[in-house]
Amino acid sequence: MNKDHISNSSGIADARILVVGDVMLDRYWFGDVARISPEAPVPVVKINRQEERLGGAANVARNAAALGATTALLSVVGADEAGSTIHRLLTEAAIDAHLHEDAILDTIIKLRVIGRQQQLLRIDFETPPSQNVLADKLARFHTLLPDCDLVILSDYGKGGLAHIESMIAAANALNIPVLVDPKGDDYARYRHATVLTPNLSEFRVVAGSWQGEEEFRNKAEALRQSLDLSALLVTRSEAGMTLFSGAGVSHQPTVAREVFDVSGAGDTVIATLGVMLAAGKSLDDAVALANRAAGIVVAKLGTAVVFPEELWGES
Repeated sequence: MNKDHISNSSGIADARILVVGDVMLDRYWFGDVARISPEAPVPVVKINRQEERLGGAANVARNAAALGATTALLSVVGADEAGSTIHRLLTEAAIDAHLHEDAILDTIIKLRVIGRQQQLLRIDFETPPSQNVLADKLARFHTLLPDCDLVILSDYGKGGLAHIESMIAAANALNIPVLVDPKGDDYARYRHATVLTPNLSEFRVVAGSWQGEEEFRNKAEALRQSLDLSALLVTRSEAGMTLFSGAGVSHQPTVAREVFDVSGAGDTVIATLGVMLAAGKSLDDAVALANRAAGIVVAKLGTAVVFPEELWGES
């Protein structure tokens, strides 16, 4: 690997990324834990600070924008306070937001309670979007598509990518690369994507269990070919990430560092991969940088981003 090549950030400012998928608002309540509740054997957390961050596909967009790419986000939110907050945070992050409001939808919220720098509890609020707003979103996708260099489809299984097959087909027709972060057990809907980026547990859901590295690699290559993917990138936590493509198999070991929080690490991986490919990097170099970015972001608390000076400064 030519380090000088992958350390060159030129071309990123010209990269145009379109992110589509399920957005959510990540809320963090930080507090002190000093006693156990007399009502039940649970800790009492005295909240002293609150934070709001972009989550889901919005975190993917935030990561792409933080690296310097021109980034647009297409999604659905509710006509509520959380949806307005997401729009404000996207504006602050210089992301071109195309948020379709659904009057019957509650914007997805993930509320995390943190005590002593550890997550004690997560509470989720969510409802699926309506078919009418999803149809409007698909129409908007076709309008935005010609003006981007690469599409990232971030599937959190919340219903926002009901028309993902049509989106992949439209991008293929324009020769625009499509990266997909998958969810669930129906990978047929991702057929003909350029790169699929499941983590190890997501891959196991569709491939089944295996014994040893050879069987794992055989299953991964079989899945890549069956879905007609240009590449399959399996992220493997402490074991790094493995890329399967027509050129063969390559592996990136984990960048050694203390892991603080893996929340949103997959968002950072696919965002970095997409930005680097749109900037003209080779697939191998883009994967190396995505692996490097993952090693940085897991040392941060909650959904976070990697900045250019951190990425290029890593050795």
